[in-house]
Amino acid sequence: MDQLPAYSESSAGASTSRPANARSEYTVSLETSKGEKWLTLRARSRAQDSSSLPSFLEGDVISGNVDMEVAKSESIKAITVMVAAGTTYVGQEEERFLKVEKELWTPSMPLPDGSKVSKFSKGHYHWSFELALPKEVEVEDGKVKKPFPLPPIFTERASPVYLDYKLIVTVKRGMLKVNQTLQTAISYLPVTRPEPPSPMRQKAYKENLRLIGPDGDPEGWHVCAPVTVSGTVFESRKVEVSCTLALAKPLTYARGTPLPLIMTLSGDDEHALDLLASPSSIHLTMVRSVMTGPKATDDSVEAGEFEAGAVDRILQGEIDVKRSLKPSFHFPNFTTRVS
Repeated sequence: MDQLPAYSESSAGASTSRPANARSEYTVSLETSKGEKWLTLRARSRAQDSSSLPSFLEGDVISGNVDMEVAKSESIKAITVMVAAGTTYVGQEEERFLKVEKELWTPSMPLPDGSKVSKFSKGHYHWSFELALPKEVEVEDGKVKKPFPLPPIFTERASPVYLDYKLIVTVKRGMLKVNQTLQTAISYLPVTRPEPPSPMRQKAYKENLRLIGPDGDPEGWHVCAPVTVSGTVFESRKVEVSCTLALAKPLTYARGTPLPLIMTLSGDDEHALDLLASPSSIHLTMVRSVMTGPKATDDSVEAGEFEAGAVDRILQGEIDVKRSLKPSFHFPNFTTRVS
């Protein structure tokens, strides 16, 4: 998830779509056999520079221009611009889940200057366009169609599945003639804003105080099911230690921000607890899982409780959520989660 202003509420009546915060304009063209550009697509986006693929966030309106150079009079059936998205499993055809198309010109439509033509004469033609992406799409999950938020782009090497977004211009010819398409991949990311933290955590942040744990602030933490660790201390006695991890709620974290956590170690052997509670003994790792197939959308979260043992060791810490981490998403036959 991209970093956003913390916990700001949207104003009533605010528009759900907006022009992309344009930083750059990306250009791609089709050329004739002589190397002359005859069809050009320009897309304005949030990308840092004009050499980067167009980048959009949820709610952005995709805007740009299409330019066509006609060398000699010719007939065209239609000119369209479209945003399409789909999932592709290695070795299989793409399963398209999004298609937003706009006609730039048909024989029944006037040109941008108001004139009507049945044939394109030699010259330059220019169209502007805007395409608004929906927040949700209906996709078959099992045997039932359900609404799902648009997922983010997912294209990684060696992945068994890819999720692509494309911006496509099509020049449709008459019968027995081949249509010509000009396309570019684009990047899309949904926007997720977390709910505010618990009042006690907000107070701790505001006053720079130590965070209160799940016992004193149960609303502020998600407590995972405890895990029991068994072993031998100094090869002489067997011990068992219960480890319980609590993650700060809500369980949505912006990339580039810390994830607060508390770990409680409980057991009867103080020596074993001291050994396990040392910083060099504990390694916490964020693991991303990619799930494909019909069970990819199954959710099962097991919650736990803190159970006081004879002795406890309580440790507080943070995990940095790297900005390069891909957002989690929930989609039929393809889901990613971080745990």
